[in-house]
Amino acid sequence: MNEIVESLITSGRIVDIMLAVVVIEWLALGAWRVIRGNGLGIIGATMMLVPGTCLMLALRGALTGASWQWIALVLIASLFAHLTDMAIRIRHAP
Repeated sequence: MNEIVESLITSGRIVDIMLAVVVIEWLALGAWRVIRGNGLGIIGATMMLVPGTCLMLALRGALTGASWQWIALVLIASLFAHLTDMAIRIRHAP
């Protein structure tokens, strides 16, 4: 069991699994919006999930030996996505 977990982490596959869950979450949020007629729109759901997705990509890069430039790029992208999401939420707050 330890070997399986170690392999998942050192290969970065654990992040791939996490990213697949994020895609499923995004699809579920979209389906909820279509079926129920309320909830986050496609842009809102995307903006909510992008910062965390970027952090997961940075983690995957760190686990698999990616260049520091790649890791820095996705960390900066996460910051900008988060700030954009916050600005949108504040602007549309009641």
